[in-house]
Parts: sequence; structure tokens; C-alpha cells
Amino acid sequence: MKKDTGSNRETTKNWRPATQAVRSGTMRTEFGETSEALFLTSGYTYDCAEDAAARFAGEQEGMTYSRLQNPTVRMLEERIAVMEGAEACRATASGMAAMTAALLCQLETGDHVVASRALFGSCRWLVDSLLPKFGIEATVIDGREIALWEQAVKPNTKVFFFETPANPTMDVIDLRAVCDLAKAKGITTVVDNAFATNVLQRPMEFGADVVAYSATKMMDGQGRVLAGAVCGTEEFIEETLLAFTRNTGPTLSAFNAWVVLKGLETLDLRIRRQTMNALEVGKFLEQRVEKILYPGLPSHPQHNLAMSQMEAAGPIFSLHVGGGRKEAHGLLNALKLIDISNNIGDSRSLMCHPASTTHYGLAEEARLEVGITEDMVRINVGLEDPMDLIDDLDQALSSIGL
Repeated sequence: MKKDTGSNRETTKNWRPATQAVRSGTMRTEFGETSEALFLTSGYTYDCAEDAAARFAGEQEGMTYSRLQNPTVRMLEERIAVMEGAEACRATASGMAAMTAALLCQLETGDHVVASRALFGSCRWLVDSLLPKFGIEATVIDGREIALWEQAVKPNTKVFFFETPANPTMDVIDLRAVCDLAKAKGITTVVDNAFATNVLQRPMEFGADVVAYSATKMMDGQGRVLAGAVCGTEEFIEETLLAFTRNTGPTLSAFNAWVVLKGLETLDLRIRRQTMNALEVGKFLEQRVEKILYPGLPSHPQHNLAMSQMEAAGPIFSLHVGGGRKEAHGLLNALKLIDISNNIGDSRSLMCHPASTTHYGLAEEARLEVGITEDMVRINVGLEDPMDLIDDLDQALSSIGL
């Protein structure tokens, strides 16, 4: 009996998550390769003109062009869908391509979006600047307050858009409550789950309709490539999203898909170990700085909610050192081991100053409203020994008088 390589969804959906991350979606060629094959091709040939016509008409199985389908990209899409518990997935060239496509594919002039105010800087730009250019109204609220979601709803509200935990304030939004409200009113929920990944949080289990990712982050996990993904029902992916991505072209390269496939194999191991390290580092920092924002610690005001919808809080959190930009930059400049970088999800520990990097494009008033002050820094805790990270932070904090 031939072994199932992972291409059979009925088989792979019953595998446990760690197994899905290694094997689901795999399609072997006649050569029987163990690692996923890398298909570096832009186009495909046909045995006859009639076959080409049949494929374009959707009457024959097969691929037509790598802007639409590629075997390596398809394996990644199938693997992410299985891990997410979604019916389907569409990979994109970057996380922001995923966020943009997930919104614009279903919105048109005259529609209304309600969004959480605590979002990644580029996501806030989509809400604050891009959507209004197309006549799409947006209302930004404190997503932690469930009553505000309901108050913001209008007859033309089509989408709720939010991130939890949020970048970089680590706000936690009640997935069940917001998704239940949306379903009751016929509104589609789009959740940015990049900080947690489907290993630590599966929003669809709480009623989310669409889950979007920057696969650049934890899924790759080693700072190598850009990639994104949008998960949803087969109807949403095929009937709503596909036309948008097919014709606008935010296509993921086969090579980048292959790299993310390799990253997924160790995602479960990496994110759990990095979370353990983050807890140790967080406990140290809690005793040294003015304020720490980490849902994994009981001191976080939404710790109980976070732990009710997440397996663990992940490797990323923020802290306030007190003072302002001088102190925050001073801390970063004194680091000897931890790198200054605006990336997250990497196996290396990284720190940045959100107000002057990831959220610099946000007006100062908007930054302060969310809680992104000049003394805030964000850390991505990596796979290094946590004691080495603590030693580095200890000397850097001492250099600024903390």
C-alpha cells in the first residue's frame, strides 16, 4: 500500500498539528523526492491546443500560469490551510499583500469597515489612507471594548478588521465576542494572526471568517524571505479573493514558498522554545523597567483573556523604559548581542523603537492614542540562551541608568 505523502486532505486533517506542519500538502513527483520539489517555472505546456482551452475554461485539471498556480506554492497553501483548520488558503508575495487583498477583494465604494486602532503601522495606513481613496469609510476603535464594536456598526458595515495580540501594544481582543457580534450582523471578520500563528492561536475556532498572515515572520522564522497568506472558506478564496489576486498579481515566488515550507517544519518547536525564553526575559525586565506589555505575564491586564484563546503568548512583547526617545535609543545602542531590527518572528533576538520605525508613518496623536510612546521598545525573543539575553539587557539598561 502506498503511503500518503500529505496531499490527501481527509487524511491530513486528522493528523496532529506538529505532523501537519511537516507533512501536509506534500505532492511528490514520480522521482519520489523526500523534500518538497521546487518548481521554478513561470508557465506550463499543453499536449494540444484543445487542452489549453479546456484548462483556461476550467474544464480540465492542470496549471496555466504561475501567477495563478504553481506546484510548490500550492503545497504551501495546502499546508497552511490544514494547519489553520481552513477550507482553503491563498499565498501572497508579502504579509501586507495578504492584508490588502483580504480587504480590497470584498470591499467597494460606499462600504464601511470597523478596525481596531492597535494595528501594525502599514495596516493602519490601509485603514486610514488607502480605503478612503476608494470611497470606503473606516471607523477606528479601541478593539478591547466590545461595546465599541457594536456602537460603530452601520447599515453598510462589511468588515471587522483587527489584530490580536496587537503590534506593538500587545492589546488582546476577545475573538469569540467580536466574531459572534459580526456573525449576528452579517459582517465578515478579518483577523491578522501573525504574532501568534496557528500554533498558538486559531481564530477560526472562535468564529473568524478570514485569517491573514505575514508568513515572513514566524512561519519562515529565520529572516530569509517575504511571504503572506490568506485563509478562509473555499467559497471566499475561490469566488471572492482569487479574482483580485489573479488580476492584480501579488504572487508568491516558488522559491519563497519552498523556504516557508521548510520553516513550517520547525515552527512548532521554535515558537514554543522562543515563548519559554520570552517568559524568562519578561520576568527579568518586569523588575527593571517602568512597564512591560506581555500577555504571558499575570501583570498584563488581559492575561486571562489571552490565555483563554491562546496556547501561549508567543515570543514578542513591548516595554516602556521611561523618559523618551533618548532613553529608548540609548538602550538599543548599548545592546551587544541583541540586534536592532524591525523584523519579528526571527530565531534571533531583535529589538526596535516602534515610534521611529514600524509606526513612524502614524501621526503622533494617533501613536499616543494607541499607547506607542517615545520610550517604548519592542523585543522579539529568539532561540539564544535566555541568560545571555538577560545579561545583554542588564548591561544595556545599566548604561541608561536603569
